[in-house]
Amino acid sequence: MAELHELSALEQGELVRSGGISAVELTDHYLERIERAGREAGDFVAGAFAFLDPDSARRRAREVAAVGPVGDGASPLAGVPTAIKDLNLTAGVPTEFGSPAFAGYVPEVSDAVTLAIEAAGLVSVGKTSTPEFGSPCYTEPEGRPPAVTPWDTTRMAGGSSGGAAAAVAAGLVSVAQGSDGGGSIRIPASCCGLVGLKPTRGRISGFPLYGDPVGLATSGSIARTVGDAAALLDVLAGRRASDPYWTPEPTGTFLDATRREPGRLRIARFVQPVIADVEVSAESRQAYDEASRLLAGLGHSIEDMAVPLPSEAVGTFETCWAVLTALSVTPLPPERRALLRPLTRWLGERGEAVSGPEFGLAIGRLRQYAAAALIALAPYDAVLTPTLATPPLPVGAIRDDADPAADFEAQKRFTPWTSAWNVTGMPAISLPLHWTADGLPVGVMLAGRPAEEETLLSLAAQVEAAAPWHDRRPPLW
Repeated sequence: MAELHELSALEQGELVRSGGISAVELTDHYLERIERAGREAGDFVAGAFAFLDPDSARRRAREVAAVGPVGDGASPLAGVPTAIKDLNLTAGVPTEFGSPAFAGYVPEVSDAVTLAIEAAGLVSVGKTSTPEFGSPCYTEPEGRPPAVTPWDTTRMAGGSSGGAAAAVAAGLVSVAQGSDGGGSIRIPASCCGLVGLKPTRGRISGFPLYGDPVGLATSGSIARTVGDAAALLDVLAGRRASDPYWTPEPTGTFLDATRREPGRLRIARFVQPVIADVEVSAESRQAYDEASRLLAGLGHSIEDMAVPLPSEAVGTFETCWAVLTALSVTPLPPERRALLRPLTRWLGERGEAVSGPEFGLAIGRLRQYAAAALIALAPYDAVLTPTLATPPLPVGAIRDDADPAADFEAQKRFTPWTSAWNVTGMPAISLPLHWTADGLPVGVMLAGRPAEEETLLSLAAQVEAAAPWHDRRPPLW
């Protein structure tokens, strides 16, 4: 008989609903796993979690157990343990944005993501680790152990949702929310052998900060199965009255979409890197080719296409990315600013050098590039690329405090596709379809038309059924 943490999040939720286990017992199971992992692999746990609060988790589980699932619309994930990324405001809980500059900060309000997770009855055990302000594609926050993949703890978990991915992949929480402004959900999903779903721009509210005027970033799901990722998206999705823009409502639940056949789809593909001139590893190419054959074998039409974004879009994206960093850096007093990592200071200074009109023009150009790409992709139901240029790299392979510009270029070479779908605002999902001979996970990425997560999830579930991965277990399990 499978242990509780080996079940999918949906299976765990069903056990809670049926009375087979209580939310308290399930939470205790995960807290005991975290405690045991802390004794046996302390740096792994410290790298995955920025903050743990077992007492609050048990108290919350008792509250959920006392209320129980309410109504037909209750989340199937009610009672399931999770954790919240350290970038997301959580009232009364330390939220330090992965930075010593915010050490000790405890917000008085929660953001829309935290509120949605709490309202659905999930039980948070704490905060997952992120790099400073979620900027790099690796999770190596200053003064803390790095987040590493449980498939090989000498290698990175990716970023910026690396702590969330490490925790889910090691069975320390069942499912987790992440955020993604340039690939920060899909990158760690690939590194950790998980499903990583970035939804359409506007699908999830940015309340109350609305801190991204470019529209690159969104929250999303990190899970071991497509169904779990869809169920968490059902929890997170929805507009608030204050939202400046939003995505049309789906026709049903996202979970229901995973239970439907997608039909015969027209799928574009390209392997040429978008944001960097880099040689794609043999393993990433193999994963891409195998996925192409799998999709064709499922009856879909696969067509090669050129990269839909021009090379000029890269510099424009970088301008916007630097300004977004500056928005976090500029308000800090000098004594706090001195605590920032060299990469953050470099990016922030680069952003501060951009004038207001220059930033406005950059946003406009980025939207023009996105519009052209969306027109080119409109005939296709989905588009296939690799997720990353290589399997997960050793810890420290990208970080370069002595040369932040080199650090930034190395990040681009590792992640030459993911940010394209942040520019266009399209939904995208990384699926763990390939493992190297020495056991490292390699993801492939599917993107869909804006607001068509249902089709994308239906396709992803079909792929999972044809080539299942749920029973794979990392050495650190």
